[in-house]
Amino acid sequence: MPAPTYPLLARVDYPEDLRRLKPAELDELAGELRRYLIDTVSKTGGHLAAGLGTVELTIALHYVFDTPHDRLVWDIGHQTYPHKILTGRRGRMPTLRQKDGLSGFPRRAESEYDTFGVGHSSTSVSAALGMAVAAARTGDDRKVVAVIGDGALSAGMAFEALNNAGDAHADLLVILNDNDMSISPNVGAMSNYLVRVLSGKVFTSVREGSKTVLSTIPPVWEFAKRWEEHVKGMIMPSTLFEELGFNYFGPIDGHDIPTLVKTLRNLRDLKGPRFLHIVTRKGKGYDPAEGDPCVYHGVTPFDPATGKMEKKPSGQTYTRVFGDWLCDMAAADPRLVAITPAMREGSGMVEFSERFPDRYFDVGIAEQHALTFAAGLACDGLKPVVAIYSTFLQRAYDQLIHDICLQNLPVTLAIDRAGLVGADGPTHAGSFDLSYLRCLPNMTVMAPADENECRQMLTTAFRHGGPAAVRYPRGSGPGAAIDPALTTLPIGQGEIRRHGKRVAMLAFGSMVAPALAAADTLNATVANMRFIKPLDEQLILKLADSHALLVTVEENTVAGGAGGAVSECLAANGRTPAVLHLGLPDNFLEQAEHAEMLAACGLDAAGIVRAVRAALPSGLARILGTAYT
Repeated sequence: MPAPTYPLLARVDYPEDLRRLKPAELDELAGELRRYLIDTVSKTGGHLAAGLGTVELTIALHYVFDTPHDRLVWDIGHQTYPHKILTGRRGRMPTLRQKDGLSGFPRRAESEYDTFGVGHSSTSVSAALGMAVAAARTGDDRKVVAVIGDGALSAGMAFEALNNAGDAHADLLVILNDNDMSISPNVGAMSNYLVRVLSGKVFTSVREGSKTVLSTIPPVWEFAKRWEEHVKGMIMPSTLFEELGFNYFGPIDGHDIPTLVKTLRNLRDLKGPRFLHIVTRKGKGYDPAEGDPCVYHGVTPFDPATGKMEKKPSGQTYTRVFGDWLCDMAAADPRLVAITPAMREGSGMVEFSERFPDRYFDVGIAEQHALTFAAGLACDGLKPVVAIYSTFLQRAYDQLIHDICLQNLPVTLAIDRAGLVGADGPTHAGSFDLSYLRCLPNMTVMAPADENECRQMLTTAFRHGGPAAVRYPRGSGPGAAIDPALTTLPIGQGEIRRHGKRVAMLAFGSMVAPALAAADTLNATVANMRFIKPLDEQLILKLADSHALLVTVEENTVAGGAGGAVSECLAANGRTPAVLHLGLPDNFLEQAEHAEMLAACGLDAAGIVRAVRAALPSGLARILGTAYT
């Protein structure tokens, strides 16, 4: 099969090239851009369906607006691969999400066209409002556009920003990219025509002029205002956004480039808060992705001809362990209810949602609400389990403190993607949860060393009478056999996994396996600490009294992490052994394979051995033997 060709796309390196094309060429460009996106992502993996749905919108935005002078702010970033291709990065797409390659998300350091760095959702309107206010303050005539998806609009932060923007009368265009298709009957020739009319200069000038004239005759002006709202209310779902202070236009077909271009040109020339509602199809133009946009949201490398993806590594993932445990525990305890902030598939809750639909709650992209909702459930006798990624739990920190921990409520946090996350990079890394969890009163924090221990800890957390968190990494564990029984662990009690001499490694969670591998070279003792809070203080003191060097190892930032808790314990009890803390450094780590990232941090077995040898007190190597020479 000959390699695909992209004659029009090859002429477009930057948006200024795009703007030289004839309007009649834009649909052909969209076809080439879509094929190029499928071809490149099929080799690298990444986010696919969302970007396929924004091809026409991306072309229209860069065609109409003077980017990068005009600010284009994307939400989340899953939808921005076409934007990357059209803004000078087409040739680097084969490096997507790889070490030293293109990020899977917009990054200010990567391109001047990436006006705001994003990875978490629902930030676009707030950031764009800040840029619009800055432009007004500095006298710059630039335009500012925010593109937000219907899923991201479920977050309270988005509505806070919309409320602020409307009240501030900011010169801002917000585009709602609605790919849920729930309003598809409203999309068509009549709807597109109405929006072109309502956004046009003639209608706008008449309306604004009427406001000026009729405002001097209050009863007539009030009648005219109500008439306009009534007519618009009959033909489009504008009420909510109009009440927030926006002039609403839509919905229109987000795959109709001529309509998009005409409407965007009209809206570009208006002032004040404008809201354009477009409807797109996630996965547009690629049958496998259109048929199952959820599966093709994030993909491994696949065959573009068939859509068949490469098999993921075999083995029981921690996410699967959680999903199986959730169903088993729900069958055993009718009080269990489960909550996710729009991460059913990612958190392993599909089977639970099907078996226990009346006990399953997807609250949308609303992490703050998820935790306080769980607190309310717990107040009245239910046992909520909140499945959430470590990076997203950061967004609900006040609710965790004020609504759960302060009231000592029995809420279980199943924290997925703890530690480094590979290709998703720093926006999604779970680097900080041990630091921000262990300082909270009433909180119990656990980290499993393997799959079976993860199941045991989830049971322990659920049956505990207060707030409890189990944090586990992305991907598979070391392959431990899983006991199907719902057994618990004694809270605050670790275990010795290997006995050695002089050096003791206190390993937390995912770091037990590399610590054990390093210990074979070092002839060191290894403790699986299990609990970050409460710590097994007796075990720590025992190891401090019998070893010359204690080494803490965690897949969390060293600052404020589990190692710091160990040092606090030692200081409080008057012990002064040499201590070495190994963990994530005090900087954001760029994307790479997970194993590469661990090695770069010195958290693989070889790195641990090097660090221990370098930290050994003078002369200790000779005492310990030839292994250290």
